[in-house]
Parts: sequence; structure tokens; C-alpha cells
Amino acid sequence: MARNAGQGSRLRLRRLLLVAAAPVIAAGGAGAAGAALPACSCGDSARATKITVTGSSTVAPLVAEIGKRFEAARPGVRVDVQAGGSARGIADARSGLADIGMVSRALKDDERDLRPVAIARDGVCLIVHRDNPVAALTDEQVVAIYTGRATRWSEVGGRDAPITVVNKAEGRSTLELFLHHFKLRTTDVRAQVVIGDNEQGIKTVAGNPDAIGYVSVGTAEVDARAGVPIKLLAVGGVAASTESVARGAFPLSRPLHLVTRAAPEGLVKELLDFASSPAVHDLVRAQAFVPLAR
Repeated sequence: MARNAGQGSRLRLRRLLLVAAAPVIAAGGAGAAGAALPACSCGDSARATKITVTGSSTVAPLVAEIGKRFEAARPGVRVDVQAGGSARGIADARSGLADIGMVSRALKDDERDLRPVAIARDGVCLIVHRDNPVAALTDEQVVAIYTGRATRWSEVGGRDAPITVVNKAEGRSTLELFLHHFKLRTTDVRAQVVIGDNEQGIKTVAGNPDAIGYVSVGTAEVDARAGVPIKLLAVGGVAASTESVARGAFPLSRPLHLVTRAAPEGLVKELLDFASSPAVHDLVRAQAFVPLAR
């Protein structure tokens, strides 16, 4: 009798253990196809349900939209997108603080340890307030404005008002591209306002009729279409537009990259493959960037 009671206890205990284990197996990652989720490429022993992406404020809005679509196909997976500049994307990818870094430029020679995946193309353009009568500036005039040699709009064909120079903060690839194109050094620039991301720059110029700044062509184009009072200035006589970037005619253009510190695996690889595929070209165009041919 005692023996039967003991066997019954062991059977009940086994059933309890099986029942308790069932939710753990289910939580282990039945995705859309019911397959287990792969482990995080960062080397975390836990099941990967979150992918952290940090870096370029230019790339961040696009990756956020791509992430939402990826999440919709992968219940339980979260793509966490944080801006902060391309320098942050490089540093976080290298250190493992992020699974993926966002970089809105080509990689430098000392960054070849990272693995880039191009997802789109963009340009960098100068913007002024919509009410500013200046329609275009020569490269020489831009240099004069940003080095403090021209301090009033009347010196470059505008009204008699002081120029408010808006510059990008260190660590922003938009700054690097701007400086490289106009052959300037950081110490050459005389700015009254220093901003971080593109939207901050657009908001600053939209709120000051006498300001000038430079931001992503795509971001500026989207905001101008939405009624934000800014105007995109031509560079080198070429109109600042997505169409100009797509034709390869715009002089300040750049690739938009996602980078990892090692060969991507699991969910991270799946997200990178998805972000660089034609499946997101509509999202790329919606952000006024140029899709890459595949």
C-alpha cells in the first residue's frame, strides 16, 4: 500500500514537472513559424527577445519603422532603437552595448573591424527658413558664413539681418560630411547654435527666419512636405532632393549603414537581412531616402 502510494506520488510529481515545463518551452520562442528564437549575437546566454540598435539620428527613424514591421512578423521580439549619433553607433557595436550600430556614412579605415550592411542612400543639404529670400548659395558663400566672414544675410543676397549659424555636434556623421565637402576643420566653424539630431536642427531653423543649418536631405524633404517652414538649398547648383541623390548627381551624398562587431547570427542576422531587402523599400522611400538595388 505504501509502495503504491509512493509510486502515485512520483507520478503526480512527474505530471507537475511536465506541466510546469510547458510554459517555459512555449516562451522559448515559438515565432511565426513555431521555431525557437536564436541566441543573441552579443553572446548573451538568454533567449534573444530584444535587439538593441543605437547610433545615427538620420538612420534611426527608418530603422524604427523597419523594426516595427519585423516585430509584427515575430511576436515577442522587440527592436529597441536609440539615436545619439554615428559615433555612438560605432562605439556601442564595438563594446557590445548594442547588437547593431547605425552609421550614416561610409566606414573609415580604422573602423574596418566592423561589418557594415548598407540599407539606403541619403544626402546632406543646407536649410534656411521658408521666408528667407535666399534661394541658393555658392560653396564660397557657405564657407564665408560658417567661418564668420559673412555675418549678415545682405552679404550673400538676402535681407539686412544677422545670420544665425547652426552647426552639428561632434560625433555626428552629418558634421563630418559637411566639413569634408567644404574643406573645413571643426575649429574653423563659428556657430551660434550647436544641435544634435536632424529634427533639432530643423526645429531650430523653422523657428528662426535668420538661421541656417544642414541636415539629412531625406528628413528635410519629409518635414518640408508636411508643412514645416524650411527651404532646402541647392549644393553646387544641384537641387537638394531625393531624386538628385538617386541619380548620383547630388555632391553631398552618403550610404546609410547598420554595423555589427562580428558576423551576425540568429535574430540579428534576420533583422539585417530584412533591413537590406526589397521588402522594406517602401519604408525607405517613405523616409525620403534612396533604396539600394538588390
